[in-house]
Amino acid sequence: MTADAGRTADSEGRGRTRRVRWAAGGAVVLALVLAGAATFAFARGDGESGVPAADSADAGFARDMAVHHQQAVEMSFIVRDRTDDEDVRRLAYDIANTQANQRGMLLGWLDLWELPKVAPGGAGPMAWMGGDSEKHGDHAGHGGQGASAMPGMATKDELKRLGALRGEEAEVFFLQLMTDHHKGGVSMAGACVSLCAVPVEKRLAKGMVEGQQSELGLMRDMLDARGAKPRS
Repeated sequence: MTADAGRTADSEGRGRTRRVRWAAGGAVVLALVLAGAATFAFARGDGESGVPAADSADAGFARDMAVHHQQAVEMSFIVRDRTDDEDVRRLAYDIANTQANQRGMLLGWLDLWELPKVAPGGAGPMAWMGGDSEKHGDHAGHGGQGASAMPGMATKDELKRLGALRGEEAEVFFLQLMTDHHKGGVSMAGACVSLCAVPVEKRLAKGMVEGQQSELGLMRDMLDARGAKPRS
């Protein structure tokens, strides 16, 4: 084979390699695009119930639980700086990390659905539950917020008190507040499992119920170890 022929063969070989790589790369990009489109459609609910309405259970749960989770994250950060107990600090970290991630998902879905993060028409918290909101008002907390407020939410005075405590007193009050908070969260997530229409959101809500019920048992044991009990 002459030098020119060799160079021609090498060039043709490199050309075939580039074409194969281009085709393979294009297939990967296409697969990612299709997967992304499927995920987009799945989260939107396309093919089943369409994009949720602004006053739907799906949108209402996403809005209210995002606010509910934000307070859990706030309380977890408060107690982290008020105790040296590793078990309480570890629980606070787990709650903050989990609920911050879930909150991001809920707000992301509202953006995906192009829905407002504030209830339409001046509707208050829990309006998406309809008549069920009163049934789930048992865990509305101890601040006199009533059944119309999101269940389990701590009051401003309670958050201020938590920030003023230290050591075991802070640990006990945090565990009591978070127990109320989780009970309320379980009520809200359980209602979404029953009322929401978007499958991926229903699965997230079911996971919230299971995860927070497990943490309720752990917090009950931690309170018992400190000679204390849940408030309700």
